Amino acid sequence: MDLQALTQALVEFRDERDWSQFHTLRNLIVSLNLEASELLELTQWKTDAEIASICGDEKRMEALRDECADILLYLLLIAEKTSFDLLHAAESKLEKNALKYPADKCRGSSRKYNDLQD
Repeated sequence: MDLQALTQALVEFRDERDWSQFHTLRNLIVSLNLEASELLELTQWKTDAEIASICGDEKRMEALRDECADILLYLLLIAEKTSFDLLHAAESKLEKNALKYPADKCRGSSRKYNDLQD
């Protein structure tokens, strides 16, 4: 299933439940952030080693997959609500980031683009 088909399935799911009335742009953005916080909560009070071990624990992996899926679904609803192609936006952003962060200047560095040495 591609993003367009997933969006269509999501819209059908939403419309079958008459939830569109609740999906204002503001509410979708708020909900996206709440889901991102739930993803973050999976790492709360954990060491880096504990977080890295998630892949070996099916219950924690399911929680990780579910939260990531919730985030993706809200992103798709935001894109559908505002009529833009999320895949095209991501491709465009990657191109912009390639210009901001040329590999020869930022390899191995976590500095922000405006702090990179010329």
